[in-house]
Amino acid sequence: MAWSTRELAELAGTTVKSVRYYHQLGLLDEPERKANGYKQYEVRHLVRLLQITRLTDLGVPLARIESIGSSVDDPAGALRTIDAELAATIERLQRIRAELAAILENRTSASLPAGFAEAGRDLSEADQSLLLIWSKVFDDGAMDDLKQMLIDSPKTAADAELDELIDDADRETRRRLGEQYAPVLAAVTQRYEWLGAPGERAPRGAAFAQQTVTEAVAELYNGAQREVLYRASLIGAGKLDALAALEAALDAADEAAVARTTGVGDASEAAEPTRASLAFERDGGVRCPPPLAGAGRSPAVGHRGQCLTACAP
Repeated sequence: MAWSTRELAELAGTTVKSVRYYHQLGLLDEPERKANGYKQYEVRHLVRLLQITRLTDLGVPLARIESIGSSVDDPAGALRTIDAELAATIERLQRIRAELAAILENRTSASLPAGFAEAGRDLSEADQSLLLIWSKVFDDGAMDDLKQMLIDSPKTAADAELDELIDDADRETRRRLGEQYAPVLAAVTQRYEWLGAPGERAPRGAAFAQQTVTEAVAELYNGAQREVLYRASLIGAGKLDALAALEAALDAADEAAVARTTGVGDASEAAEPTRASLAFERDGGVRCPPPLAGAGRSPAVGHRGQCLTACAP
């Protein structure tokens, strides 16, 4: 009995293209041709093709089929390896399905890091972006702590107000929000002591963590939001002298603005102390020598204990 390529493919439940590809890979021998030039497949070709299709149905990669069919190698060992790989693939797919189910149930963004579908469901877009960056800066233990902070601290009205705070918000609003965030920041840093030296939880080092997060905070949050977090860090740390210096710098900034508007006084001289004093603004709101020392909801992704960004003066 002899078959053409098309007939052989139909018998094996595959395609002519696949048969030709198996020839190219050396998995299936080329048959002799008739006088008219057509290939003439025999039983041995059909058996080999059925073996190939059976193994591919079992998930065996084409590159391993030859070794599995060889009596020289260890086909059982090769099959065990493939089985382990398939088990790992199934586990990964099940994990992905669980993540998707959590995202759909909590109606959260698929952009959140793995495992944050529930904890991060009410975060702002900026908070979500920073959270993604943190997941590449800090170790798994730090991210687990951050997740627990979010779960333990429901979103408050102050969180929402800080999320919506505009860059030119008045000083009284900035001062009030800073005072509201201070006790939260202090409580969280007391509970999670490693926040005092977060660089130890950064696999790529403290310098990399500080640079990365500083640049992210500067771009994702406006000056008023950064000032609120800076104020909260000063109050929480009991650095009232630094807080007074901040107020003085802001007074100088206001005076410089008035001088520029009215032409009274030397505006250039009045502006200089402002540029020197408001380093938290110029530096993106983060002056941390450790890289991150604590913050509130924004830009620390939350008044609810997310204080990995640092507004440590």
